[in-house]
Amino acid sequence: MNNYAHKPACPVESMFRVLMGPWTMYILWNLRQEGPIRFGVLKRQLDGISSKILTQRLRMLEREGLIYRNHKPTIPPEVSYGLTEHGRELGDALDSLETVATRWQKREDAKA
Repeated sequence: MNNYAHKPACPVESMFRVLMGPWTMYILWNLRQEGPIRFGVLKRQLDGISSKILTQRLRMLEREGLIYRNHKPTIPPEVSYGLTEHGRELGDALDSLETVATRWQKREDAKA
């Protein structure tokens, strides 16, 4: 069976296929924290990501309806990205992950 033809039986599986790609959750978390943000600013906040990968991830998230791209035809062109209503639905989940991450970090700091 061709994996690409596989239709997930569970909505969570379908969601995970989108969200678990490299850098995806970090991009969404940054957009949630910062609101609409320009490409260059977002790239600087994502230490270690290449322009190519960031562009690929942003295009995928836009196709999935989680983010929007706002292009202003100025010189130089101004392009910013933000969460759509669909993307903002992930807000509570992202907040919960941040809470758990903070708790884990405190445990790690206590071990040191």
